[in-house]
Amino acid sequence: MRADALRRVAWVALLVGGLGLEGARAQNSFGGPAPMAPATGATPAPPSPPGGSAPGAGQRSELPDPVERQDFGVAPSTELHAGAMHGPTPASIPGGRIITTNELVELRRGGAARALVFDVLGGPEALPGAVAAVPAHQPGSFNDAVQREFGRFLEQMTQGRKDTPLVFYCQSVECWMSYNASLRAIRMGYTQVLWYRGGIEAWKRAGQWVQSAAR
Repeated sequence: MRADALRRVAWVALLVGGLGLEGARAQNSFGGPAPMAPATGATPAPPSPPGGSAPGAGQRSELPDPVERQDFGVAPSTELHAGAMHGPTPASIPGGRIITTNELVELRRGGAARALVFDVLGGPEALPGAVAAVPAHQPGSFNDAVQREFGRFLEQMTQGRKDTPLVFYCQSVECWMSYNASLRAIRMGYTQVLWYRGGIEAWKRAGQWVQSAAR
């Protein structure tokens, strides 16, 4: 009787695990477009002023977002962050550089076809055109399985071009997930790693469009 009960428990666990498999894949695998169609309630670009275009329509705003450059006094590190992923981040990243919302809008508007944007957050919204790379945020080492899988993924995405501009973002200036992903790419030898420190919060604050993230 006891063996039968154990078998039933195992079967239920297997069934539940199977039902949740697709959601797990969405958060724990590389690749696939993060965005789908514009979400209901997605942040629209503000109306264009007379005689010009609004920043959300692709025009560079001349007013920088001070939050994106906020210095919390956290020292930059070349090692993967192993603590809580939500918390103040450094104001620079060794081997890469911070890209602001203004710069990212300009980069995309300029038709930088080879620039790749990676969503490391895995939330309900994403930047248009972003590619899912959530597992790259994980702590560990630069010799672990995540690094190897991420390396194969980037090799495919960039077609082996180490000079491809790579943009990584997560939630905000208080999110370490994209910092870790950026460090992993830097360690692989990519020479144009752009950490979008402001994340999706800064993007929305600037009036830029967001899209529903694929699951």
